[in-house]
Amino acid sequence: MKDTPINIISATQTGEYRIRLIFDDNTSQEIDFKSFLSRSHHPDIRAYLEPSHFADFRVEYGELIWGDYELCFPVIDLYRNTIEHYPPTTTAAA
Repeated sequence: MKDTPINIISATQTGEYRIRLIFDDNTSQEIDFKSFLSRSHHPDIRAYLEPSHFADFRVEYGELIWGDYELCFPVIDLYRNTIEHYPPTTTAAA
């Protein structure tokens, strides 16, 4: 089986921090970015909590981006709706 790249073909804002994405294999995903933006400690990312700033996204070359790639996500994470990655939990050995 041949792997093919996944591209976003459209993005529509559906809520304050929600975007519905359509991919080129006709899969769709609605993603809520609020948690990701709220948890960030980086001021450049938190700036996208401003609704008008968040709404200024576009699809370019099959990717969802803001500004000059100031905020973007791996397409596979958007496709899987897994934009937040948490470090693995570790347990202490007894």
